Amino acid sequence: MTRDALANLLRKYKRGTISADDVIDEFSNGASEPLGFATVDHLRELRQGFPEVVFAEGKTEKQVAEIARSIVRRGSILFVTRAGRSHFSSIKKIVRNARYNQIARTICANEQTVEPRGDGTILILTAGTSDLPVAEEALETTRIMGNHVEIVADVGVAGIHRLFSQSRRLRKAAVIIVVAGMEGALPSVVGGLVNVPVIAVPTSVGYGASFGGISALLGMLNSCSAGVTVVNIDNGFGAGVAASLINRKRSKA
Repeated sequence: MTRDALANLLRKYKRGTISADDVIDEFSNGASEPLGFATVDHLRELRQGFPEVVFAEGKTEKQVAEIARSIVRRGSILFVTRAGRSHFSSIKKIVRNARYNQIARTICANEQTVEPRGDGTILILTAGTSDLPVAEEALETTRIMGNHVEIVADVGVAGIHRLFSQSRRLRKAAVIIVVAGMEGALPSVVGGLVNVPVIAVPTSVGYGASFGGISALLGMLNSCSAGVTVVNIDNGFGAGVAASLINRKRSKA
Protein backbone atom coordinates (compact mmCIF):
# COMPACT_ATOMS: atom_id res chain seq x y z
CA MET A 1 0.00 0.00 0.00
CA THR A 2 1.39 3.40 -1.00
CA ARG A 3 1.11 6.54 1.12
CA ASP A 4 -1.24 8.02 -1.50
CA ALA A 5 -3.51 4.98 -1.32
CA LEU A 6 -3.66 5.20 2.47
CA ALA A 7 -4.33 8.96 2.34
CA ASN A 8 -7.16 8.38 -0.15
CA LEU A 9 -8.64 5.74 2.16
CA LEU A 10 -8.59 8.16 5.10
CA ARG A 11 -10.17 10.92 3.00
CA LYS A 12 -13.05 8.59 2.13
CA TYR A 13 -13.51 7.77 5.80
CA LYS A 14 -13.46 11.47 6.71
CA ARG A 15 -16.14 12.19 4.08
CA GLY A 16 -18.24 9.34 5.47
CA THR A 17 -18.31 7.32 2.27
CA ILE A 18 -16.72 4.31 4.00
CA SER A 19 -16.90 3.05 7.58
CA ALA A 20 -14.17 2.42 10.13
CA ASP A 21 -14.62 -1.32 9.52
CA ASP A 22 -14.05 -0.75 5.80
CA VAL A 23 -10.76 1.04 6.56
CA ILE A 24 -9.64 -1.75 8.89
CA ASP A 25 -10.57 -4.45 6.36
CA GLU A 26 -8.82 -2.66 3.50
CA PHE A 27 -5.71 -2.09 5.58
CA SER A 28 -5.66 -5.69 6.85
CA ASN A 29 -6.26 -7.20 3.42
CA GLY A 30 -3.54 -5.01 1.93
CA ALA A 31 -0.90 -5.94 4.48
CA SER A 32 0.42 -8.97 2.60
CA GLU A 33 -0.51 -11.12 -0.35
CA PRO A 34 0.24 -14.87 -0.36
CA LEU A 35 1.16 -16.23 -3.78
CA GLY A 36 1.91 -19.79 -2.70
CA PHE A 37 5.64 -19.54 -3.41
CA ALA A 38 6.01 -16.04 -1.91
CA THR A 39 4.23 -13.59 0.39
CA VAL A 40 4.40 -10.02 -0.87
CA ASP A 41 4.75 -7.36 1.84
CA HIS A 42 2.55 -4.48 0.67
CA LEU A 43 3.06 -2.36 3.79
CA ARG A 44 6.83 -2.08 3.50
CA GLU A 45 6.58 1.27 1.75
CA LEU A 46 4.63 2.72 4.68
CA ARG A 47 7.12 1.30 7.21
CA GLN A 48 10.39 1.93 5.41
CA GLY A 49 9.63 4.47 2.70
CA PHE A 50 10.17 2.09 -0.25
CA PRO A 51 8.27 -0.97 -1.54
CA GLU A 52 9.54 -4.52 -1.24
CA VAL A 53 12.48 -5.20 -3.57
CA VAL A 54 12.56 -8.48 -5.49
CA PHE A 55 15.74 -10.59 -5.47
CA ALA A 56 15.42 -12.55 -8.71
CA GLU A 57 18.37 -14.93 -8.43
CA GLY A 58 17.13 -18.44 -7.63
CA LYS A 59 13.56 -17.62 -8.67
CA THR A 60 11.92 -18.76 -11.89
CA GLU A 61 10.80 -16.31 -14.55
CA LYS A 62 7.16 -17.05 -13.72
CA GLN A 63 7.68 -16.48 -9.99
CA VAL A 64 9.40 -13.12 -10.52
CA ALA A 65 6.71 -12.03 -12.98
CA GLU A 66 3.89 -12.89 -10.56
CA ILE A 67 5.56 -10.98 -7.73
CA ALA A 68 6.05 -8.03 -10.08
CA ARG A 69 2.37 -8.14 -11.07
CA SER A 70 1.35 -8.07 -7.42
CA ILE A 71 3.53 -5.01 -6.72
CA VAL A 72 2.65 -2.87 -9.74
CA ARG A 73 -1.07 -3.68 -9.48
CA ARG A 74 -1.11 -1.51 -6.36
CA GLY A 75 0.68 1.37 -8.05
CA SER A 76 4.02 0.80 -6.34
CA ILE A 77 7.49 1.19 -7.80
CA LEU A 78 8.98 -2.09 -9.00
CA PHE A 79 12.66 -2.80 -8.40
CA VAL A 80 14.20 -6.19 -9.10
CA THR A 81 17.85 -7.11 -8.47
CA ARG A 82 20.05 -9.96 -9.76
CA ALA A 83 17.71 -10.41 -12.72
CA GLY A 84 18.54 -12.17 -15.97
CA ARG A 85 17.31 -11.30 -19.44
CA SER A 86 14.70 -14.09 -19.20
CA HIS A 87 13.30 -12.54 -15.98
CA PHE A 88 12.98 -9.23 -17.79
CA SER A 89 11.22 -10.81 -20.79
CA SER A 90 8.59 -12.32 -18.48
CA ILE A 91 8.03 -9.07 -16.60
CA LYS A 92 7.87 -7.02 -19.80
CA LYS A 93 4.80 -8.98 -20.89
CA ILE A 94 3.01 -7.77 -17.76
CA VAL A 95 4.61 -4.38 -17.10
CA ARG A 96 5.05 -2.49 -20.36
CA ASN A 97 7.14 0.33 -18.89
CA ALA A 98 9.70 -2.01 -17.30
CA ARG A 99 13.36 -1.17 -17.97
CA TYR A 100 16.35 -3.53 -17.77
CA ASN A 101 19.94 -2.56 -16.92
CA GLN A 102 21.96 -5.47 -18.26
CA ILE A 103 25.17 -4.44 -16.48
CA ALA A 104 23.50 -3.98 -13.09
CA ARG A 105 21.08 -6.89 -13.68
CA THR A 106 18.21 -4.75 -12.36
CA ILE A 107 14.65 -4.18 -13.53
CA CYS A 108 12.73 -0.97 -12.79
CA ALA A 109 9.13 0.04 -13.44
CA ASN A 110 6.82 2.91 -12.50
CA GLU A 111 9.87 5.17 -12.29
CA GLN A 112 7.68 8.15 -13.16
CA THR A 113 6.32 8.03 -9.60
CA VAL A 114 9.76 8.43 -7.99
CA GLU A 115 9.94 11.63 -5.96
CA PRO A 116 13.22 13.44 -5.16
CA ARG A 117 14.08 12.57 -1.55
CA GLY A 118 17.81 13.11 -1.30
CA ASP A 119 19.45 16.12 0.28
CA GLY A 120 22.63 16.03 -1.78
CA THR A 121 24.56 14.06 -4.37
CA ILE A 122 25.57 10.45 -3.84
CA LEU A 123 28.89 9.80 -5.57
CA ILE A 124 29.85 6.26 -6.61
CA LEU A 125 33.51 5.46 -7.30
CA THR A 126 34.91 2.25 -8.74
CA ALA A 127 38.50 1.12 -8.42
CA GLY A 128 38.34 -0.58 -11.82
CA THR A 129 36.07 -1.09 -14.81
CA SER A 130 35.51 -4.69 -13.70
CA ASP A 131 33.72 -3.34 -10.61
CA LEU A 132 31.05 -1.61 -12.72
CA PRO A 133 28.32 -4.29 -12.41
CA VAL A 134 28.23 -3.83 -8.63
CA ALA A 135 28.52 -0.05 -8.97
CA GLU A 136 25.66 0.03 -11.48
CA GLU A 137 23.48 -1.92 -9.05
CA ALA A 138 24.21 0.75 -6.43
CA LEU A 139 23.50 3.45 -9.02
CA GLU A 140 20.10 2.03 -9.96
CA THR A 141 19.22 1.57 -6.28
CA THR A 142 20.04 5.11 -5.23
CA ARG A 143 18.39 6.57 -8.31
CA ILE A 144 15.07 4.76 -7.88
CA MET A 145 15.05 5.76 -4.20
CA GLY A 146 14.93 9.42 -5.26
CA ASN A 147 18.55 10.57 -5.12
CA HIS A 148 20.77 12.54 -7.44
CA VAL A 149 23.67 10.21 -8.13
CA GLU A 150 26.91 10.38 -10.12
CA ILE A 151 29.40 7.65 -10.95
CA VAL A 152 33.13 7.85 -11.63
CA ALA A 153 34.76 4.65 -12.88
CA ASP A 154 38.31 3.32 -12.80
CA VAL A 155 40.02 5.59 -10.26
CA GLY A 156 41.80 2.91 -8.21
CA VAL A 157 45.08 3.13 -6.34
CA ALA A 158 47.16 1.78 -9.26
CA GLY A 159 46.83 5.29 -10.71
CA ILE A 160 45.96 7.43 -7.72
CA HIS A 161 46.23 10.67 -9.73
CA ARG A 162 42.93 9.68 -11.39
CA LEU A 163 41.20 9.95 -8.02
CA PHE A 164 42.81 13.30 -7.15
CA SER A 165 41.54 14.75 -10.43
CA GLN A 166 38.01 14.18 -9.06
CA SER A 167 38.63 16.24 -5.90
CA ARG A 168 35.84 18.71 -6.69
CA ARG A 169 33.26 15.92 -6.94
CA LEU A 170 34.57 14.37 -3.73
CA ARG A 171 34.10 17.65 -1.86
CA LYS A 172 30.56 18.18 -3.17
CA ALA A 173 29.25 14.69 -2.39
CA ALA A 174 26.91 14.08 0.56
CA VAL A 175 27.64 10.34 0.66
CA ILE A 176 30.27 8.35 -1.20
CA ILE A 177 30.04 4.69 -2.22
CA VAL A 178 33.40 3.12 -3.08
CA VAL A 179 33.38 -0.17 -5.01
CA ALA A 180 36.64 -2.10 -5.18
CA GLY A 181 38.00 -5.62 -5.59
CA MET A 182 41.59 -6.92 -5.50
CA GLU A 183 43.13 -5.66 -2.23
CA GLY A 184 40.25 -3.23 -1.56
CA ALA A 185 42.44 -0.21 -0.76
CA LEU A 186 40.44 2.57 -2.40
CA PRO A 187 37.86 3.20 0.39
CA SER A 188 40.67 3.86 2.91
CA VAL A 189 42.20 6.46 0.59
CA VAL A 190 38.85 8.14 -0.03
CA GLY A 191 37.98 8.04 3.67
CA GLY A 192 41.13 10.00 4.44
CA LEU A 193 40.20 12.75 1.99
CA VAL A 194 36.57 13.58 2.83
CA ASN A 195 34.35 14.49 5.79
CA VAL A 196 31.22 12.60 4.67
CA PRO A 197 30.13 8.95 5.15
CA VAL A 198 31.99 6.47 2.96
CA ILE A 199 30.29 3.14 2.22
CA ALA A 200 32.75 0.52 1.00
CA VAL A 201 31.65 -2.34 -1.24
CA PRO A 202 34.12 -5.20 -1.72
CA THR A 203 33.74 -7.06 -5.01
CA SER A 204 34.66 -10.57 -6.04
CA VAL A 205 37.00 -9.19 -8.71
CA GLY A 206 40.59 -10.45 -8.47
CA TYR A 207 42.97 -13.35 -8.85
CA GLY A 208 43.11 -16.50 -6.71
CA ALA A 209 44.37 -15.02 -3.45
CA SER A 210 41.53 -12.49 -3.46
CA PHE A 211 39.33 -15.45 -2.42
CA GLY A 212 36.25 -14.19 -4.22
CA GLY A 213 36.28 -10.80 -2.49
CA ILE A 214 37.24 -11.89 1.02
CA SER A 215 40.63 -10.14 0.78
CA ALA A 216 38.95 -6.87 -0.20
CA LEU A 217 36.33 -7.31 2.53
CA LEU A 218 38.96 -7.83 5.23
CA GLY A 219 41.04 -4.93 3.95
CA MET A 220 38.02 -2.61 4.14
CA LEU A 221 36.99 -3.86 7.58
CA ASN A 222 40.51 -3.11 8.80
CA SER A 223 40.58 0.38 7.32
CA CYS A 224 42.35 2.97 9.45
CA SER A 225 40.24 5.77 7.93
CA ALA A 226 37.45 6.95 10.23
CA GLY A 227 33.91 6.95 8.85
CA VAL A 228 34.26 3.99 6.47
CA THR A 229 31.38 1.50 6.68
CA VAL A 230 31.50 -1.84 4.85
CA VAL A 231 28.71 -3.91 3.29
CA ASN A 232 28.83 -7.49 2.01
CA ILE A 233 30.75 -8.68 -1.04
CA ASP A 234 29.16 -7.52 -4.32
CA ASN A 235 26.27 -5.93 -2.40
CA GLY A 236 25.71 -2.80 -4.46
CA PHE A 237 22.04 -2.85 -3.49
CA GLY A 238 22.79 -2.76 0.24
CA ALA A 239 25.22 0.11 -0.25
CA GLY A 240 22.65 2.02 -2.31
CA VAL A 241 19.93 1.64 0.31
CA ALA A 242 22.27 2.70 3.14
CA ALA A 243 23.45 5.74 1.19
CA SER A 244 19.85 6.69 0.39
CA LEU A 245 18.81 6.52 4.05
CA ILE A 246 21.76 8.71 5.03
CA ASN A 247 20.97 11.18 2.25
CA ARG A 248 17.20 11.26 2.81
CA LYS A 249 15.48 14.58 3.31
CA ARG A 250 14.02 14.84 6.77
CA SER A 251 11.43 17.31 7.98
CA LYS A 252 12.77 19.90 10.38
CA ALA A 253 11.18 19.79 13.82
